[in-house]
Amino acid sequence: MTNLTRNRVEKWLEENTEHGLPVTGFEIEKGRTAVVITDPQVDFLSPEGVAWGAVGESVLENNTVANLEALMNTAVEEEFPLIISPHYYFPTDHNWKFEGTLEKLMHAINMFDRKSALDVEGFEGSGADWLEELKPAINHKDTVICGAHKVYGPENNDLILQLQKLRVDKVILAGMSANLCVESHLRELVEYGFEVSVVADASAAAKVPGLDGMLAALTNYRMIASDIFSTKQIVEQMKNA
Repeated sequence: MTNLTRNRVEKWLEENTEHGLPVTGFEIEKGRTAVVITDPQVDFLSPEGVAWGAVGESVLENNTVANLEALMNTAVEEEFPLIISPHYYFPTDHNWKFEGTLEKLMHAINMFDRKSALDVEGFEGSGADWLEELKPAINHKDTVICGAHKVYGPENNDLILQLQKLRVDKVILAGMSANLCVESHLRELVEYGFEVSVVADASAAAKVPGLDGMLAALTNYRMIASDIFSTKQIVEQMKNA
């Protein structure tokens, strides 16, 4: 998936500077800053995943896998807290009586399915498993794995608690998918008083006829986050912090 040309997000960041909105900016401070990654899982990021038909084009356009790998490995190497907020569904979740549009799709294609909350049989290599390239950083002894979020935001898992217990108040946010879980995490973190930047090309989103989740996300990131970065930009800043 290596792409030596500018990816889609880098082009967007270069071409969309005349919006007239104030940009707060984001200063990385060791001891106060963590990297949060949503849903770095096979079902989103691999051609073998059940959502690839919807998100694959965007993953390739953004060089998402390589960018996530670079961001997460830098967090480990430079000793920034790395926190994973995953998405899982258990058999009882399929008894829900209603879903939103993408929830309905995820349940229909058995996305992120696990046998149970207390059983990891069949997890290794499944769609709910971590993408192989990202496992070294995720399996690092200091990486925090939160409980599963069930829809898009972190309201139902322990992400906020983990950040507060680490006395972190700044978040570098990335993962899947851009206009759903990443944006929902962004909104909730901002509501809780965290300062948040988004690494937009370490993400991707569904593209279907007439709908482009990545473009929707970029617009909202610019309007909500303190700043938006490419992976190249944020990795350099992390190494110099």
